[in-house]
Amino acid sequence: MTTEETPHTTEPTRPTSPTGLSRHVQRLLARLRAFDARRPWAWDTTVTLLWTTAALVDASGGWRNIARDPTVPVWLVVTLSLAFALPLYWRRRHPMAVLAVMACAAMVSDVSGAFLQAGYLQMIPLFHLALTRPPLALVWALALILPPLVTGAVRHPQESWDQRVVPTLWAYALVALLGIAVRSRKDYTAGLVDRARRLEIERDQEVRLAAAAERTRIAREMHDIIGHNLSVITGLADGGRYAATKNPERAAQALDAIGTTSREALGELRRLLGVLRDDEAEAARAPQPTLADLNTLITGVRKAGLPVRFDVHDEPTAQPLLAGAQLTVYRVVQEALTNTLKHAGAGAQARVLLTFTPKDVRVEITDTGKAAAGLDQGQGQGQGLTGMRERAALYDGTLETGPLPTGGWRVMLRLPREDSPS
Repeated sequence: MTTEETPHTTEPTRPTSPTGLSRHVQRLLARLRAFDARRPWAWDTTVTLLWTTAALVDASGGWRNIARDPTVPVWLVVTLSLAFALPLYWRRRHPMAVLAVMACAAMVSDVSGAFLQAGYLQMIPLFHLALTRPPLALVWALALILPPLVTGAVRHPQESWDQRVVPTLWAYALVALLGIAVRSRKDYTAGLVDRARRLEIERDQEVRLAAAAERTRIAREMHDIIGHNLSVITGLADGGRYAATKNPERAAQALDAIGTTSREALGELRRLLGVLRDDEAEAARAPQPTLADLNTLITGVRKAGLPVRFDVHDEPTAQPLLAGAQLTVYRVVQEALTNTLKHAGAGAQARVLLTFTPKDVRVEITDTGKAAAGLDQGQGQGQGLTGMRERAALYDGTLETGPLPTGGWRVMLRLPREDSPS
């Protein structure tokens, strides 16, 4: 006869819920620790009364079961029991003094032959010594604990002395090691908490610094975009107004250029603001301007009415610039020509000289207009100069600005190449 076996399936073991008994126990212990921190006297009084009661119960007659001399007076036994138990109230604040008092009581107990079990209460202040005091304190604790043990073993040699001394010392050593372990655990936990707190502070500081740097970068980009395009539009509008009475065709061209420049500025602003929106899943991201866009930039400035001469000196051994450095050169030229449009006055001319060498790239922008003194001191339009200096500093570059001896203004940017020393 054949029997069919039913396949046995084992259900996966579910993880233990974090809201079980252990969590309630941890909460209870946390509440007890918090209560003890607020009212330490309550816990000290409770522990002292508990052990005092136990010591007095033993003093009522149980001490004779292990005593070497059962004829010790009862009043002495009671006194020694109280000497062992009552000092526990100060065990956390003065553990060494409490242990010294207990050691004196232990000496009397062992010499008299009572050998009270309350003497083992010395383990409690010993634990607090290991928990809160330097390691040297344990050496002094041994000097207090050892003499009563040796004296009792020598005075009442009913058994070999090592059977009395060695096991007790091992017990005390285990208590001291327990205190050291708890102390190490507390120090480790406190170190983790302190490290987490410092990491949280550093994270908040990094977030604030990153936000400030991003705000500065955005402000610099918007200043370059809006400032330049508005300056070009202003120049075109002024030119179109003068041309409207004499040459309507030139006025129409100026209006077309104004429309084109405005649309380009709006497009750049939309892309910039689109990246900043949190709800924009796929913001439009266009490539940043490069050196190849300088001709377009200068053409727009020329349409605004500023004659610009653009020269490039390129050595064959010079390597191409990084994209970020090219953006820096573009923005510096843009800002310098914008300042010329604003401040150079009528009849001014500008020149852009771009020089490539194996060690660096240099761009010099000069104009023949009147020097705007406020720019040099950071007044008025000086924020543009600050932005240029910040861009240059990102690539370990230098920016020099100032009036020319023959009149006009000069902006000189130098960017070292990545493979050349600073």
